[in-house]
Amino acid sequence: MIAPLPLRSALLAACAACAVIAPAFAQNMPAPTPPMQGPPDTGAPGGSYGADDPDSGRDRGDIRGDAADDTTDSTVPEADRIAVRPELPAETPADVAERAASGAPVTSLTEALRLAYWTSPALLAQRATVKSYDYRVVQARANYGPKLDYSLAAQWQYDRFQQRLGPAIALSGWSTTASAILTQPLFTFGRNASQERNSRAQLDFQRQVLRSTEQQALLDAITAYIGVLRDRAAVIIAKDNLAALERQLKDNKARLAVREVTATDVQQISTRVALGQAQVYAAQRDAASSEASFLRMVGMPAGELVPPNPLQLPVRQLEEAYAFAETHSPVILAAQAREKVSRSSLAAAKADLLPRIDFQGSATYGSQSAYNDDLRQRDVRGQFIISGPIFESGLRRARLSEAAAANDADWRLLDSSLRESRASLAASWNDWQAQQAGIASYRDAEDSARKAYEGAVLQQRAGLITTLDVLDLARELLVARSNSNTAVANAYIAKARVLAAAGALEQSWLMPDGARYDADRHLGRVRHSGDIPVMTPILGDLDAEAITERAAARPVRDPAGARMAPSIVIVPADQLVAPAASPADQAAAAPPKP
Repeated sequence: MIAPLPLRSALLAACAACAVIAPAFAQNMPAPTPPMQGPPDTGAPGGSYGADDPDSGRDRGDIRGDAADDTTDSTVPEADRIAVRPELPAETPADVAERAASGAPVTSLTEALRLAYWTSPALLAQRATVKSYDYRVVQARANYGPKLDYSLAAQWQYDRFQQRLGPAIALSGWSTTASAILTQPLFTFGRNASQERNSRAQLDFQRQVLRSTEQQALLDAITAYIGVLRDRAAVIIAKDNLAALERQLKDNKARLAVREVTATDVQQISTRVALGQAQVYAAQRDAASSEASFLRMVGMPAGELVPPNPLQLPVRQLEEAYAFAETHSPVILAAQAREKVSRSSLAAAKADLLPRIDFQGSATYGSQSAYNDDLRQRDVRGQFIISGPIFESGLRRARLSEAAAANDADWRLLDSSLRESRASLAASWNDWQAQQAGIASYRDAEDSARKAYEGAVLQQRAGLITTLDVLDLARELLVARSNSNTAVANAYIAKARVLAAAGALEQSWLMPDGARYDADRHLGRVRHSGDIPVMTPILGDLDAEAITERAAARPVRDPAGARMAPSIVIVPADQLVAPAASPADQAAAAPPKP
């Protein structure tokens, strides 16, 4: 019989047995699945979502081979893809259509602007919309002319008449009738004239929307063009920064071999090199996004882009820009057109309370009897009709009040559009002034940062400053170059926004010698297609005399309409801050002691 061991001795024996058995047992067990709460603190870099295969031969973060590893056939059959049939409107200049069909990359801003102006889908859609509103004018003018309607009828009729004495009489048979009705409005007390004004105001509104769409298309093309130049330069800046850091890393590794620097210095540079690599990838991503945006806005890929010509402004001061925008801004002009639309609706509601005078003529040829078609009759009539409302329980008065309130709202929105236009113009103007003024300062900072970095590299080799000091100066150089590159691009885009806010970013201003889309050409071709010679102009002028509201643009009722925000004051850089007097200067200026 085995004597029982004390409790402590039993526990020690069990631990020893586990220590002997565990290594052999662990060889036959699968590796445990790590918990999902997060990786253990092993000193490895955090944030590695998905570890790389150690046998793959690729560095962590290198995803260039992932596409080749995907063996799934993702090719879309040609029959399932969206059909493409290139077609531009007939008014597109021949050279632009040929240029768009060639697919050659764009190299200048002028090419980009012409392609955006003539091939932008949004712009072409709005031009087609304006053409559709041209026909509303045609429809409104057609109301002055006569309308002739006809009707043809063939009917069979059966009737049975009872008599007090004798059997019932039954009659049945076929009959035919043909009739024509002519209606000619003579005087509608402004109904037709207000409808014509309404259609013209709607057309004016759509034309201002077209101008806004044109300016937006040109602004997008300029922004995309400058964005490609900016982001391509940013890639070069990031690669230059990485190349400088790698040279410094190579140099310090050589110095580490002869014990001139420490391993800590090399690790600091290695950290910046890794960050520099990531910055290059980010810059390449932004450049690729800009290339895609350029293709969207222009319709062609960007080639070797040349620097754009400077933009010219039609004004010299912000106050002049305010005055220019009042007569050119599509925002303000569209608000005026919208107010005219509701004003014409108000005139139509007023005319609906008055009578109208029409002439109506009719001619009928048909059977004399409803039961046979043997004998025929002709009937010709002409009549002047005066018609008008008497009592409708306040329906027309309510419509009149509704139209008046709607017109008042659009009138107030005109005031709002003026405020909005001036605020947008002031913001764009001040942004352009600030960006333009900051370019010289950014370039000075870039030049100073480059000289400081080059000097720091020499000082570090001489042991006068630390590696961290050199790295900080390299980062300042990168920031200065990036800010300078961004400031040049932002200044150009801000100036384009000034043109757009003032209503001057148009084809005729940017390229005065280039072909321009003429919206009046289509209207002139179809405007009088439904007119009756002599009759339509006379009746139109006569009906317009009954409208009390004038067609001119209404004044601004906003009390702040005469107030304009001042522009930013650009002070030369050397005069921004007055330097404080040094102690030596203060001592020299102090009065002598007795």
